[in-house]
Parts: sequence; C-alpha cells; structure tokens
Amino acid sequence: MMVLGISGYYHDAAAALVNENGIVAAAQEERFSRIKYDYSFPQSAIKFCLKKAGVEPSELEAVVFFEKPLGKLERVFYTITREAPFSFPLFLEATYNWAKEKLWIRERIIDFLGIPRDKVFFIPHHLSHASSAFFCSPFDEAAVLTVDGVGEWATAAIGWGKGNKLELIKELHFPHSLGLLYSTFTTFLGFRVNEENKVMGLAAYGQPRFQEKVEKVVELNKDGSLELNLAYFSFLRSRKKMFSQPFVKLFGEPRSPEKPWKLKNGKLLSDDQVYADIAASIQRFTEEAMLKMALEAHRLTGSENLCLAGGVALNCVANSYLFLNSPFKKIYIQPAAGDAGGALGAALYYLAEEANKRVLLSQAYLGESFNEKEIKEAVKGLDFHCLDYFELCSKVAEDIAQGKVVAWFQGGFEWGPRALGHRSLLARPDSLKIKDLINLKIKEREPFRPLAPSVIEEKAVDFFKLGKMKGNFPLKFMLLTAECFEAEKLKGALQVDNTGRLQVVSQEDEPLFYDLLKAVEEKTGIPAVLNTSLNGRGEPLINSPQEAVRFFKEKPIDVLILGHFYLKK
Repeated sequence: MMVLGISGYYHDAAAALVNENGIVAAAQEERFSRIKYDYSFPQSAIKFCLKKAGVEPSELEAVVFFEKPLGKLERVFYTITREAPFSFPLFLEATYNWAKEKLWIRERIIDFLGIPRDKVFFIPHHLSHASSAFFCSPFDEAAVLTVDGVGEWATAAIGWGKGNKLELIKELHFPHSLGLLYSTFTTFLGFRVNEENKVMGLAAYGQPRFQEKVEKVVELNKDGSLELNLAYFSFLRSRKKMFSQPFVKLFGEPRSPEKPWKLKNGKLLSDDQVYADIAASIQRFTEEAMLKMALEAHRLTGSENLCLAGGVALNCVANSYLFLNSPFKKIYIQPAAGDAGGALGAALYYLAEEANKRVLLSQAYLGESFNEKEIKEAVKGLDFHCLDYFELCSKVAEDIAQGKVVAWFQGGFEWGPRALGHRSLLARPDSLKIKDLINLKIKEREPFRPLAPSVIEEKAVDFFKLGKMKGNFPLKFMLLTAECFEAEKLKGALQVDNTGRLQVVSQEDEPLFYDLLKAVEEKTGIPAVLNTSLNGRGEPLINSPQEAVRFFKEKPIDVLILGHFYLKK
C-alpha cells in the first residue's frame, strides 16, 4: 500500500510517501524550488517521492492532504466578518487567494496526478501533526501535544495514541495561539514570520525582565490554555502587521529589519540589549506555557511517553525545558515538526487507519541523493580526488583538525530544517574564530546565531548534562538542548550560555559521519564537530551537487566533499 501525503499553501509545502514497510521518501518543496519556506503546491517534491519509489501515480492507494480547506475557509471568513470594516484589505487578499487556488486543492491533486477523485482525502491539520509524531514514534502508547500558529481552528491540541489508534481529546482555538504570539514577537524584533529560530537564538543573550509586560498581552492558565489580549494584536485585520500600536506603546519601537546586529566581545551593543531581553521574555513565557500544556497532557492521559509536533516543537530550548520538568520519562519529536511534517502525518494516519500499520522514523535522510555519474558531471573541469572510505575520513578529519571549514555532502538530504550530516558545514568545535567566519562570511547571517555540535552518541554524556534526555530520539535530530560542562572544548558550537542544540550520531544510523567523528577524535581529542547547515542567508539547504559546487566557489570554504569526491581550494 503506497500512500502519498501532501502539505502546502501556507508555508513549508512538502510531500511524503509511505508504505507498510516504512517511510519511502519525504522532502520539502523548497529544496527543489530554492524558495525558502515555499508554500506552493509541492509538485517537485511529489515527483521526487514517486521517482524514488519507482511507482506511477496510478499505483497510489491514496493521496492525503494535511488539513481540511473548507474548515480553514470558515475560520478565515468568520474572522474577516467579525473585524469588519477594518479587515477589508484582508478580505480582498483572502478572496483572491482562495478563489485562485485554495478552494481547488482536490482538483489540483487530481489533475496533477491523474488519479480518481475517490483516492483523495483530507484530514484535520492538528490530527496530521499528531499523527506525524505518534505513528512513527517508538511508543506503543503516548500522550501527544501539538502546538503551532493555527490550522483550521485549533492552535494546540492534546491527544492520546495507542497502537494504531489516535484521538485528539482537547484543543485550544484561534485566535488564542502560542505560535501566533511567538510570531508576533518575531516580527516586532525585526525578523520575518517563520524565522522564530532567530528569536530563540537571540534570547540566550538577554534576561527575561519583560515578563510582566508579556503577561499583559497574554494570560496563561493552569492547564496551559492561554488567552491573548487582542487589543495588542493586529493579525485579525492584516497579514502585513501582527502587532498593534498599544503593543508598541508597551514594548517600545519595533526593531528595524534593515539594521545590522553587532556583537563585541560576545555581547550585543547596548541599544540592542533591550530586544534581546524581550526575546528572552517571550522565550521564557513559551517554555512555561509548553510545560503547563505537557502537564495537562500527562493529567489527561497518564502516559509516561510524550510525542510533540507543530511548529513550536522546533523550539528545542522549550522542548528540553518541558521534558526535564515534566513527569514524562520518554519523548519523541520527528525532524520536520512544522507544517512540512503534516504531509508525513497525513500519510501515516491513513496507513494506520486503513492497513493497521505504523512505522518507525529513526533517521532523517529521506531526501534526494545523487550517484557517482551525477556528481562527476557537477565537478567536471575542477581539480578533485576520489578517496576510499577510510582515506576520506582520515583526510577530512585532518582538515578539520587544521582549522579548515568543510562542506560535507552525502546521500539523501535531511527531512526537516536541521542539517544532520548530509548537507552540512563542518569545522573544529573549539574555535570562536571559525564560528564567526561561518556566521559572518560564509552564511552571512546574524552574529548571535548559534551553531551546533555533532557528537559521537556514546561520548555525549562526557560533555553534556543530559539527564533523562539520554537515549531519546530528538537528540538525533537537533531538537533538544543541553548544558555543556566541557565548554572550552566545544565553545565554537555552543550558545553564549554554554548550552548546545546537539546532535548525537550513532554508528547504526549514519556510519560514515560517525567514523568521521571518530577520526576527528583521534586527531583533536574531541569526539565532535561544529555542524551547521550547508546554505547561505535566505536560501534553503542545498540539494544538488551543482548547488554545492556553486556555494563552494562563492564562499570562503576550504574543502568540499561530494560523496567520495574530494575538492580543495
């Protein structure tokens, strides 16, 4: 049974293909279109999934879309009517968008794939999120918590899964949303919606001294539900501005997106410290809200296992805080926790319902890969060497030990937003100089943005205070953070507060990357590398060898590895 899941038309459009034996393929549309957060119909991602499986559309059992468009339309026009006449610009935009494409999703799927109408299904947005977490987890039963901006009406949900069954038992509804609250602060701080990870990184440089002001704009209840004071928000009337004038009066002038961020001796310039403190305040509120939601999920289900999904579940600092402070003993988060993951959840839900099957997602390398012939074509005319397995590990480890920056391109690209050793920039983890080079010269991004340490799995406890996080799958996907007590050895890969969004690397999941880390340990004494995504500012992670070669030529990168092809400047 081949089942295709699709997400799209909001942000992070994606496709995922599953069968009774596992997840065959999964990819975000942005990797092919090269448009960051691409929301369009994921035609290239669908084509890739079918090609990887070697199947025709006619062989699909079902195609499942990750939400119910008419439910979302009801919410959109209810909101517009409620806010009239101030919502007239939103009415014009919504009418155009829905008339152009969103009302015709079923027809678009049918026309694109050439399949019968009765093979196309829709399931609710938060049920897709919940399914993406539970049905590929290692748990026979678990509480499920989903938190994001908004689906049809729900903005957060608590569910319980057992075996091949899953139900949502409690929801929080629009406009009251932790995701939209965080996004409002994101735009106030000068970033774009979908750049919430920047707020999480900035928060480490601040102190949560605006907690009382945050509590003026939102009330958090004991059960984790919350209520926004809508006087401080304008997203009900406009998609262009999320906060209102009273919000500005409360927190001060919003930061200009054009103003560059500057660090000196590891500290922000004084006029930007207030924004870091605001970031720290909304981050702290988010952590407390997520913890209360998790406690409510535990109260309702009594489970010792927790599955997380939704865009807010990409906030790895909040994930760790809620897990370490909750009664749950195990946690699972799949790598594409946001809307892209809804495509996977939609397919998995159908598989569980119709075939009584579920699968385990234990590694994230589900994207497009390239053979030797394709790589050779990309490096034509360049000076390169072909190295065998052990020569490659030894040579690259020596380069890293010498302080070189390595672009590392292997196998299928990662599912989700994190680089996990297949489309990565690698370097020594103990150098702040290299960290600044990567942030400012190669990736050309804000200097406060953290990089990540990839650590040999069995050595992680020698560097990080893991507690009950040890052995949990999210550590493989850079979805948890931990305090480092060997900060000097990993300082280039840590946040300013000596925490790390670490990836533990096992020999079973990724033997080549694991053996590279072992070779690095032999040469440096550190069983880890600095790891960040192989891409520049404002672009998605690199997909193809051609894109990697272009990036290598344009940026101050010392070494490029494409499979076993070695290129050096």
